[in-house]
Amino acid sequence: MADPELDAIRARRLQELQMQYQGKVPGSGMNPGRENMNMQEQQRATQERQEREEEMRNTILTQILSQEARARCNTIALAKPDRAKMLENILITNAQRGAIREKLSEEQLINFLEQYDRRKTAIDDLDDEDNDDIV
Repeated sequence: MADPELDAIRARRLQELQMQYQGKVPGSGMNPGRENMNMQEQQRATQERQEREEEMRNTILTQILSQEARARCNTIALAKPDRAKMLENILITNAQRGAIREKLSEEQLINFLEQYDRRKTAIDDLDDEDNDDIV
């Protein structure tokens, strides 16, 4: 793209932004066309933010999981999407805290899942015991 074309695009975008922020405040009902445009822009911005977050999640997971472990996570995601998302959140949190210092192998990931399941079962059992007193 030649510089004059780029300058023209920039000028149009600047003009759009200036028009957008001049005049009535969004949501006042005074300019429904602009309000609709702002809503579309907000939706687009939200979508872009979600895409960036997902890209960042994938980058972190790629850094902390071997290819086999990543494939295991993807398999879990196909069968149980909520469980896979929870697992990814735990792994990312642990990586950010510095608890994961090297790539996890598939075997290490399986061990991690087993430990998590044991802890969750123990907590659930404690909760069940506490509820017995109510009856």
